[in-house]
Amino acid sequence: MSHSFALRVYYEDTDLAGIVYYANYLKFIERGRSEWVRALGVDQVALKRDHGIVFAVRRVEADYLRPAKFDDTLEVRTELISATGARIVLDQLVLRDGERLFAATVTLVCLNDAGAPARLPADVRHRLAPPVH
Repeated sequence: MSHSFALRVYYEDTDLAGIVYYANYLKFIERGRSEWVRALGVDQVALKRDHGIVFAVRRVEADYLRPAKFDDTLEVRTELISATGARIVLDQLVLRDGERLFAATVTLVCLNDAGAPARLPADVRHRLAPPVH
């Protein structure tokens, strides 16, 4: 289950050297994850309202491979690695014309309103399950 999201690098994304400031890659992959969840048909606002559950980043392992620059068109690719009752692991890439610039493995957890771990609702788990052939 892979998802692709396109974005452009703006001046505000860059540092004095004209390359993307390292922390902005985390913003880019956050946008990619949000669009991936939306493409799955999961409404995060409704998830919080109806179930009191939100996704939170538990862990990020990141590799900065090559710099992106002002006005580059980038692709954020998100792929599900695994999902359990309360944890989702994703691989995310930032590419420019197919060239890998940034790679991350991101672990998401579900939290309730009190900030404690919570299980994903069954309908969300179902959307994350690989299709049966």
